[in-house]
Amino acid sequence: MIECKKNRRFGVLKHMLKKKAVFILSLGMMLGICIGISSTVFAGKDKADTATDSETLPYEDLRTFTEIFGRIKRDYVEPVSDKKLLEDAIRGMLSGLDPHSAYLVGEEYQELKEGTTGQFGGLGIEVTMENGFIKVVTPIDDTPAQKAGIKTGDLIIKLDDKPVKGMTLNDSVKLMRGEPGSKIVLTIVREGEETPLKLTLTRDIIKVKSVKSRSLDKGYGYVRISSFQSGTGDSLKEALVTLKKENGGALKGLVLDLRNNPGGVLNAAVEVSDAFIKSGLIVYTQGRIENSEMRFNAAGDDLINGAPIVVLINAGSASASEIVAGALQDQKRAVIMGEKSFGKGSVQTILPTSNGAAVKLTTARYYTPSGRSIQAEGIEPDIALSRVKLEALDKTDFTPIKEADLSHHLQNSKAANDGKQEGGKDKDAAETQDYALHEALNLLKGISIIKK
Repeated sequence: MIECKKNRRFGVLKHMLKKKAVFILSLGMMLGICIGISSTVFAGKDKADTATDSETLPYEDLRTFTEIFGRIKRDYVEPVSDKKLLEDAIRGMLSGLDPHSAYLVGEEYQELKEGTTGQFGGLGIEVTMENGFIKVVTPIDDTPAQKAGIKTGDLIIKLDDKPVKGMTLNDSVKLMRGEPGSKIVLTIVREGEETPLKLTLTRDIIKVKSVKSRSLDKGYGYVRISSFQSGTGDSLKEALVTLKKENGGALKGLVLDLRNNPGGVLNAAVEVSDAFIKSGLIVYTQGRIENSEMRFNAAGDDLINGAPIVVLINAGSASASEIVAGALQDQKRAVIMGEKSFGKGSVQTILPTSNGAAVKLTTARYYTPSGRSIQAEGIEPDIALSRVKLEALDKTDFTPIKEADLSHHLQNSKAANDGKQEGGKDKDAAETQDYALHEALNLLKGISIIKK
């Protein structure tokens, strides 16, 4: 009788385990089917390859997945929900593809949408992952990160007291965002520094004004684009109208500053390029799926009527800023000056999911008009510049003697102009200290002289 009960209990337990195993295996098969369906939707392989992918499911791999899923559910030190395990599996699938593909849930998706409109909370820093650490692509202008002295190429190894090694990019970004006014300490490893740096930043509402402009010397304009947002094209047009008014209705030349510009909206990059190109290709994209192949052509209007342009780039110029630099370079419309750019030549598509989340998936590479892929290569400047800083000599330094200093020197027969030169007296401090801008303006003046 006792043996019978034991057998009955064993039979019930065995039946329950069988049911659980069937459930887990079914779950794995459902995931596999989803993966198979996704590969037929997103893949643009040859017909033979597509047929193979859609007809064959990776049963062995799915069996391994369900086995590990079951072991975690049964043996992990703390209970873990099915939702978390599956969400983490999705994140792992995407993060294994490239640094830019990601699964965006709730706040992450909302933050991405806010970022394209130009207002969000945080530090104002564009980052990516490198060897398990957070690498700074660029600090955004007029933000806590830029004011604290964060530089392109910095590696963030700690957020407050938490090491970033082992964190996902999304986790680290979450920690850097927070209530405006709250502080965070970033521990940074910087090339050339022997010991890590600790910088304390105060979080703020980041309102990015993507376009800034001013006149340089008479007839020469300066436009700085810090990121590409949905309204950047319109802001650029307004800035050019203002610059032309300030300079007698026309410009002799323009400096377009894309340094430390992390990119942004593709259409905005196309609009900016189109503002200076009368005809021809601006950029095209190619991917595996049919609708990933797009071509963008100029609409036929140059807003500064052929005036020479110098585009400034550096290692922090990425993505959309590389599209603009590449288009203007290939179309022989501008001289590219500075450092080799970052080299992000891939296109991410936001694919909303049925649960209110979204997948940010790399779906294509973009190419300049001549067919160059920027991916991992970057834009090579026409004129390379070293990282140096200009400083005016101290007024107490020795001044060479000139003819006018000699006693009884012969006077000039024409009336003197009091030694004044138009536009030279009140130069902006940034202009005299910014070596790249100084060189860009000199180049524009040289082109203008040759044209005359």
